Amino acid sequence: MGGMNKITGLAVLIVGCVLLYFGWQAHESVASDMSSAVTGAPTDKSLWLLALGLIAAITGLFSTMRGSGSAH
Repeated sequence: MGGMNKITGLAVLIVGCVLLYFGWQAHESVASDMSSAVTGAPTDKSLWLLALGLIAAITGLFSTMRGSGSAH
């Protein structure tokens, strides 16, 4: 059962990293730059992608690390 948790944690970690990548790309886009210039804040899309990516990456990392211990 511990192996399945480790695989799930790794999958969540990978999804989190992908979300972080797309969030960073959206944050660095021209639309985000224009929104930041007008409103002083980046676009909502980039913030959501970055926040969800960070949460998923941290959750996946902890799940993977916790799943690597011995299952006695």
